[in-house]
Amino acid sequence: MMDRRNFLRGAALGASTLVFAPSMVFANVETDRRFVFIIQRGAADGLDTVIPHGDPALAGLRGSLAIDPKDMHKLDGMFALHPSLERLAGFYQEKQSLFVQAVASPYRERSHFDGQNVLESGGSNPYQLRDGWLNRLSSLMPKSREEAIAFAPTIPLALRGAAPVNSYAPSSLPEAPDDLLKRVGALYDADPELHALWNRAMENRGLAKAVSARQDPATVGKTAAVFLGSPNGPRIAMIETSGWDTHDAQKQRLSSQLHGLDQMIGALRDGLGDVWKKTTVLVATEFGRTAAANGTDGTDHGTASAAMLAGGSVQGGRVLSDWPGLATGHLYEGRDLTPTLDLDALIAVVAAESLGLDPEKTMRTLFPGRPFNHKLAGLVTA
Repeated sequence: MMDRRNFLRGAALGASTLVFAPSMVFANVETDRRFVFIIQRGAADGLDTVIPHGDPALAGLRGSLAIDPKDMHKLDGMFALHPSLERLAGFYQEKQSLFVQAVASPYRERSHFDGQNVLESGGSNPYQLRDGWLNRLSSLMPKSREEAIAFAPTIPLALRGAAPVNSYAPSSLPEAPDDLLKRVGALYDADPELHALWNRAMENRGLAKAVSARQDPATVGKTAAVFLGSPNGPRIAMIETSGWDTHDAQKQRLSSQLHGLDQMIGALRDGLGDVWKKTTVLVATEFGRTAAANGTDGTDHGTASAAMLAGGSVQGGRVLSDWPGLATGHLYEGRDLTPTLDLDALIAVVAAESLGLDPEKTMRTLFPGRPFNHKLAGLVTA
């Protein structure tokens, strides 16, 4: 049976869940910096995200999926952004976004479940580790307030581990009237612990009312900004996005998915205001997709993909890539973009530089046994 204290802890976390997408996670650590990890579940197509328009083999591989070069956001002579990534293209011009191409985790098979397990756990193989690298990252810093918060029915693997975590799923019950909440609050005035917990619940409720009840991507970004921008709020966030498994009708579906991602990050920046200067957003997926289009106007599960960085302290305005090329002899197993950069090392360096941690210690903690890449230094300024 749930006692009153546990009920209030749940209420503190869940008073605002009626308006939240059930896919955001926050961790409370002691820092003035912000770190946001956005996972693209379903294997996002990096070749249509950070488009290698300068590679002569691209048009022949993409066929019906080919994007008109005049619609792309050109980054340099080799790469361009998908037309839907308008805000991120603007950040690039302001040197506040950076793109990484031909990057992959250690996973080399094509199962979504196994690939996401490797990406979130930080292991070299599926199910090698039982906890997640985001939880281990939190353990490197002093916590500021109790446990991390997961606004989801289950806690994502990335945040599971030794650091205390709580989760809360949206409720379908009607919202309690203000008079009832006031009466309940009066009952707890004399109890220091219950009084503090109840105040936390009301604080979250007030934050939730500041945003719209919709759960569109822009609202998710705005909601995350409300929490991350709060003076006593969390400093680390994970946002789960799904729908990236484009086996068919990729052109329309990916355009919509990338537009949503662009709107969400744009709303996060707008909502954070000056806090954006201390914020880093990292976007990554479990693996990429085949270089060539399939017979249903889509692509199938592949290997290397693209990652994205955005934020006020990102050393942006550039594309980071050891480009392997798309000629037949250069493709991984004759079908996929060949990985040339390690996603684990990228995550470790970005997280360490964003939060002022030692990069090599961060690498050892988040991705034990994996090699550190010194060449990745200087992606984010402290």
